Amino acid sequence: MARKLFLCALIGYLIGGINPAYVLAKIKGFDIRKHGSGNAGASNAVITMGKKFGLISALFDIFKAYASFKLAVYLFAETTFAGIVAGVSCIFGHIFPPLMRFRGGKGLACLGGVVLAFNPLVFLLLLAAELILVLIIDYICVVPITASIAFPIIYNVMEKDRIGALILGLATVVILFKHVENLKRIRNGTEIHLSFLWRRKKEIERLREKNVYDELVDRLEKDREQTED
Repeated sequence: MARKLFLCALIGYLIGGINPAYVLAKIKGFDIRKHGSGNAGASNAVITMGKKFGLISALFDIFKAYASFKLAVYLFAETTFAGIVAGVSCIFGHIFPPLMRFRGGKGLACLGGVVLAFNPLVFLLLLAAELILVLIIDYICVVPITASIAFPIIYNVMEKDRIGALILGLATVVILFKHVENLKRIRNGTEIHLSFLWRRKKEIERLREKNVYDELVDRLEKDREQTED
C-alpha cells in the first residue's frame, strides 16, 4: 500500500505544480511573483492581470486538485486515503512547485478542489460560509486560514477518520504558515482589502497613507498603470 500511496502523492504533487497564474503572466511578459502581492496564485492574478485571469487561474487550480483526488481514487480504488493523499500533495505541489523553484501560490483554490472532490455539498456550504465571512471581514486571507482549519474537522466528523483528518491537517499547517505575513499585515493595517476589487484606487491610497509597505503599493500602482494602458 505504501508504494501506491507514494504514487498518489507523486501524481498530486506533479499536477499541483502546474501553475496557471504563473503561465498566464509569462504569456503577458512578466513574472507574477515580482508584481502585485508577489504570490503566484489566483488572487494576485486578479491584482496584476484583472478579474478574468484571476477567475481562470482559480478554476484551473480547483480543477487540478479535484482531478488529482479523483484520478488517484480511480487508479487505486482499493487503497485507503488515495484521494486524500493525492489532494493534499496537489496543494503542496501548488505551494512548492518544482519548476518554479518552489515559489508558488498559497493553496486556497486547490483546497477548494479537494473539498469539492470529497463532497460537493460540503464544498457549497463551506463556500457560502466563507463568502459571508470574507464580506464581513474584508480580507481574502481569512478564507484559506479558516477553511483549512474547518475542513479536516468536518471530514473527521463525517467520516470518523482521524488519520485522514491528520493528513488533511498537514495541508492546514502549510497553508497557515504561508499566511503568517498576511496576519502580520492585518495587524499593522497594510493587508489588501477584498474591496480592492471594486475600489482599487482608494485602496492603493489607503495603503500609501500607511507608509509601511511602500514596495507593495509601488507595484500595485505600476500594475494598475500597465493594465490601464
